[in-house]
Amino acid sequence: MSNIVNEVIAKPSLFKSKAIFITFDEGGGYYDSGYVQPLSFFGDGPRVPLMVVSPYAKRGYVDHTYYDHVSILKFIERNWDLPPLSERSLDNLPNPHATDDNPYVPTNGPAIGDLMNFFNFNHLRSDTPTLPFVA
Repeated sequence: MSNIVNEVIAKPSLFKSKAIFITFDEGGGYYDSGYVQPLSFFGDGPRVPLMVVSPYAKRGYVDHTYYDHVSILKFIERNWDLPPLSERSLDNLPNPHATDDNPYVPTNGPAIGDLMNFFNFNHLRSDTPTLPFVA
């Protein structure tokens, strides 16, 4: 992973328009004490980490919005003004709203975020990462 990220960062003309999402699929059967929404008959899985590498990413930002792997698809659809994948897919769910007292549980659930909170597209960060990236 760090090799791929470093290859992109090493090419500033390429990196200046990129967002790299680093995550993995499922928690490997580990118990998760966090809130899990009943999104479908199968529910939703345990939380997994997500890291964003981009010159537009908010540095050191931690978000408590309810996300799912579908959030990456929602990000692509919103960023490029594309329609949802299908009428039945979870990318049709609204973005979550939560209270300050409990930012983990959407008040309008089921709802899945679109990852836009991680970015500031109004300006390019001046502290763009340099080599080497170490995860």
